[in-house]
This record gives sequence, C-alpha cells and structure tokens, in this order.
Amino acid sequence: MNNFFWNSWARFIPRFNRSYIAQNCRGFSRFGGDLQPESWKSMEGLVRCSANFAPLTPITFLERSAKVYRDRISLVYGSLKFTWSQTHRRCLKLASALTQLGISRGDVVAILAPNVPAMYELHFAAPMAGAVLCTLNSRHNSTMVSVLLRHSDAKIIFVDYQLLPIAHGALDLLVKAQAKPPILVIVAEADMLSQTNSTADAYEYESLLETGDRGFEVRRPCNEWDPISVNYTSGTTSQPKGVVYSHRGAYLNALATVFLHGMGVMPVYLWTVPMFHCNGWCLPWGVAAQGGTNICLRRVAPKSIFESIALHNVTHMGGAPTVLNMIVNSPESDRTPLPHKVEIATGGSPPPPQILSKMEELGFSVTHLYGLTETYGPGVYCAWQPEWNCLSLDEQSRIKARQGVQHLGLEDVDVRDSVSLESVPADGKTMGEIMFRGNTVMSGYLKDLKATEEAFRGSWFRSGDLAVKHPDGYIEIKDRLKDIVISGGENISTVEVETILFSHPAVLEAAVVARPDNHWGQTPCAFVKLKEGFNAEAEEIIKFCWDHLPHYMAPRTVIFEDLPRTSTGKVQKFILREKAKALGSLS
Repeated sequence: MNNFFWNSWARFIPRFNRSYIAQNCRGFSRFGGDLQPESWKSMEGLVRCSANFAPLTPITFLERSAKVYRDRISLVYGSLKFTWSQTHRRCLKLASALTQLGISRGDVVAILAPNVPAMYELHFAAPMAGAVLCTLNSRHNSTMVSVLLRHSDAKIIFVDYQLLPIAHGALDLLVKAQAKPPILVIVAEADMLSQTNSTADAYEYESLLETGDRGFEVRRPCNEWDPISVNYTSGTTSQPKGVVYSHRGAYLNALATVFLHGMGVMPVYLWTVPMFHCNGWCLPWGVAAQGGTNICLRRVAPKSIFESIALHNVTHMGGAPTVLNMIVNSPESDRTPLPHKVEIATGGSPPPPQILSKMEELGFSVTHLYGLTETYGPGVYCAWQPEWNCLSLDEQSRIKARQGVQHLGLEDVDVRDSVSLESVPADGKTMGEIMFRGNTVMSGYLKDLKATEEAFRGSWFRSGDLAVKHPDGYIEIKDRLKDIVISGGENISTVEVETILFSHPAVLEAAVVARPDNHWGQTPCAFVKLKEGFNAEAEEIIKFCWDHLPHYMAPRTVIFEDLPRTSTGKVQKFILREKAKALGSLS
C-alpha cells in the first residue's frame, strides 16, 4: 500500500495493522509501488501510467456532462434553472472559493440544508477542492449538530437560511466547549440575497461562489480510496456513527444505482430522497453521469410531487416506504394524473404489499431496494424477471416486497448464520444475518476502530438485519436483530406482524416491538396510527391479527399513537421498545 494511505487516511478511518495485512495479503509483494502477486514479477512490458489509469472519482461525471450535455438543463428549483455547463462552472468556482477560505486536502466541509441547489453543487465542489463532504440531517437539533461538527472536525458549514437558528445554537455550544467553530456560510433564496450579505461572522453562498476562479485546477484524488464524504447514520438504535465513503465506492455505487433504477440517458429525477441521507443514494453523482435533470424540492408533499411530475415530465424518483404511504393516502384533490409510468425506487423497511399494489394502480412502477448507510445506500434490489408479469397483481406486489439480489457494484451478498458464518439454506424459512462484501462497502467508521472491526468481523460487513433466502436466491428481510420478538422460544418477525396490521382498513402506520411477559418472556406490542376518519379498538386489531396469523404471533397489546420517525422515514423502534418496557410485564 502506498504512502498516501499511511499518511492521510489515519485521520479518517482506523489504520490497518500489520497483522491484518499479514493475514489477508499473503502471496503479495511491493511491485511497482503496489501490492502485487509474486507471479506478476515475470510479466514484463506492463506499465501503469496516466494513459491507462486514473483514480475513479464521481468528479468525472460532471466534467463529461459539461461537454456532452452542456446546454441541457441540469437542475431546476422553482423558477431557477441551470445547464450542465453552468453547473460545472459554478462548482469550479465554489471549489476555488473553498480553497481561498483555507480548505486543504482531507478537510471536512459540512452542509445543513434541504434539497436545494447548494446541496447538489457541494457534492461536486467539495471533492473538487480535495475536501470531504459531510451532509448533516436537517432535522437534527443544535446539540446533535454541535456533536457531529466537533466529531468530524468540520472547517466550514453551509447552512440553509431556514435552519440558521439550529446552526447558531450549535456554534454557540462549540464556543462554550472551547472548540473552534467552523466558518459559517449562509444559503439564501434568490429573492433574499440583498438581505443576506457576507459579514465578519458569516459568508453568503452566492457572493462566496462569485469570488472563485472558473479556471480552478481540480484537486483530484491521489488515490481512489481517498475519502469523498462522511455520512452519519440515522441513529435509529444508537448514537450516529460517521461512515466514510471513498471516491471509488461513490463512483461505483452511483453507476450501480443508475442501472438498478433503470435510468437511460437524460432522465428527469425528482428529489424526494434527502441528499443528506447516504448522499442521496449516490444519485447526485449518478444523475450527472447520465446527463439528467435534477428537480429539487425544498419540502416533500403529495401535491408538490404530483405537480412536479406533470410540470417537468419526471421519469424517476425515490423515497422511503413512508413516502409511498403518504402518496397512496393523499386526498384526491392533491393528485394529478401521471403523464406516463414513473419509476420509483423505495428503500428502508419492507413496504407492505398493499402499499405497493396501490402505487402501481396510481401509475408508479415500484422497485424495492435495500441497503444501509454503510453500503452507500442501495446494495440489493428486487431485479424483476419477465415471467412474473403473468402473475396476479397481489402476487407481483408480494414478490416486489422482497429485497432481492446484489447490484453490479457489490462482490457478494449473502444470508449467513451470525455465529458460524455458514450460509443459510435457500428455503425461504431459515433466518440469518444479511452480510456484504465489495467495493461499495464503507471504508470504516470515523475515529471508531472498535466499531469498524466489529462491523467487519469474519471478513464480511454485518448488517444487523435478519432475512431469509428464497430458492431463487432472492433475499427477504424479516427483522432487525435487535427487533426480533422471542416468545416462548419462538422467533417472531415484527415485519410479518406489521404487514398484517397494514392490511387492516383502518390502519395508516404500524410498528411492532417486544413487551416483557412473565410467562412467555416477550410478546408482540403494536403501536398503531389510524387513518383520518377511521376508528378501531385494540380488541378489534388483536382479533384481526388472530384471524390472519398464528396466535402466538398476534400482538397482545395495541397502543394508538403517532410513530416516532427519523427524517428519512425510519421508525425509531428503540423509543417504542422503551415505551413497551415501561408498560411493565404482562402476567
């Protein structure tokens, strides 16, 4: 491994020790500056140079589109429009401006904003300046933002004007802790620029961008394993961890996500996935690779989704199951007939088949995918087989609820026993842990060697998700390891119970966790939100589950309330588990 790894990467991920190299790189030697097989020494005439090798980086996607699609629209935000040549020029100037503010290779540049143009542009400008992009969850409070800024050592933070109170609170906390706060750059709307001039305490985004040099020489990665971004996990089960992505992984996952999404050239992508979440599943880079058009939305709502599709001829979009649920339960007045079939990719917890069926009826073609922050977002997807088109709509929806097979960017995905690491039988029944290997698995957790080593224990990335493997090789998630309910020695998949709850006509949302039970150890406890205008009693919900599930799987407790969620739509089950525990044990 070259010196860049040893000198630069120690700041971002734990340094591999010599014993690891000895165990995993036997039979290799330093030949031509890299680890090469001993047998290659006899192969003369091979040269690696700039003519046949360059570190992979998503920066090249923007540079190519600025040539091939230069006059085509790259981004739309309200009345604001840019072409690809304009976007390239703006990103160059912004990268230049960052270096003028003192940004060096490896420095972290943070942003706290919704899906606005600045968020998109920084996905290119930050790495073009040699920096590492850190997109912060726009629903974090000041305390969490201050913690993440300090943990990432961010040198600059770009903040949307609506989130300034959160940012100011975070910066004040850093000052009180005697930590140096990052430079503040305010991102304002076009009609507010005259009111948001640069000051001694902060810069204004457009004004800062204009100070940059459009002839700026891009700081390309010295090594494609250089960090391009750090993404903090959503914290559904614990404190967020900083997941480091490399230029190589981002490049490969961007292309893989484009392929699994069925994107041809010049797609029109509606941004309903937060760009702060896994770098928008790597699609800020992926849409650029295809010379597409990015439709940016500040706020995601059914009415704005349908209007944007009709106005901009949207071809693709994405969203968590909660977004799909919001669409199918939207009032008729918010909907506009779709001009054509719209491809929508959904990720997260398995969407109920009923939701998938209703989305198809509305004119959406749904592809289910699955991944984690640690796999750059999408890792596997339900690759559709043509013979399934002959099945009933209900059967198609049931198949689409599966997570499927690995995408092109991964080496391997399997369902394995967490202890023995043996692959589970492909019987659709035996549960095991989903494990990943490949170039689109994170480089590691920032400043957390112990967590990194635990995640890679056994030379696989351990997802913590339980699944079964069907005879055709497609995997299907059953639960999180932490969410499984063990009742009387039987494992109960909360996902299966939630699917039945969703089929009740009055249920809008549902989540199941374990409640202590003096006799059975644990029993399912359901938290349910009803649809507006519907009523149901706990006894009715329990009886409904008894009629559709083995009795031991049916909830014995039903609580009616709104479900706590992260900003990416994930139910915060750790909160619900605490609530169920506080109810006490059933006798």
